[in-house]
Amino acid sequence: MRTMRAALVLGLLVLSGPALARTCTLIADAETGRLLQRIGECGMRVSPASTFKIALAVMGYDSGYLKGPHDPALPYRQEYAAPMEGWRKTTDPTAWMRDSVVWYSQELTRALGQERFANYVERLAYGNRNVTGDPGRDNGLTHAWLSSSLRISPLEQVVFLRKLLRHELPVSPQAMDAAAALLPTFAADDGWTVHGKTGTGLRMTVSGKRDRNRQFGWFVGWASRGEDRFIFARLVTDHPRGKGPAGFHARDTLVDELPELLDGY
Repeated sequence: MRTMRAALVLGLLVLSGPALARTCTLIADAETGRLLQRIGECGMRVSPASTFKIALAVMGYDSGYLKGPHDPALPYRQEYAAPMEGWRKTTDPTAWMRDSVVWYSQELTRALGQERFANYVERLAYGNRNVTGDPGRDNGLTHAWLSSSLRISPLEQVVFLRKLLRHELPVSPQAMDAAAALLPTFAADDGWTVHGKTGTGLRMTVSGKRDRNRQFGWFVGWASRGEDRFIFARLVTDHPRGKGPAGFHARDTLVDELPELLDGY
């Protein structure tokens, strides 16, 4: 039987105003795949943004470009023109995943090349599998996942992550284990450890332009306690500018709520 506190959290998510109505929350049993929670609209595809780094890590380890949690360590170059100071330094796979360093992702995909990159996305059955990039710009190799052509739904995120954890992706088991180990971890109440990746991007206008006043945000991964593992995906689809990265909002709220959402399972 769920606690009163858990029921209150679920009721607020379902019945509150427009801000929460634009949030999807999914939780599934990693072993059986049974969907335990589905709150909000969870079938809509949006850009994966930095959550795509999980798939990129799988590609990187399977191809041999990534060799370990600290190898390769790539030096920062001025031509990357990184907008964030924390990205302007030598970066290894652990820092890449933790700090969401875009230029490191782009060096990885350049090393793969367009054909191999597209083949990996197809083999992984990742979202809509569209890596063409922005129309007319021929930038899919370096930008397809950045509020561009590649899109995925929360339901598809959960399916992908379950395959990752169960060694069901068409890559080496070692690549899947190494990619999973890169995810940042967070402590939650009741003894839960949360392994997850954020992602933040910009909503598109009806004319196809990026709306810098409206963000979407992801937090995807799994929670573990003892032998129990539950996969989750949270998508905030309309986060106002000026309230911080939408991905951080998705992460912080879900880490707080997960113990209640998992109570009784």
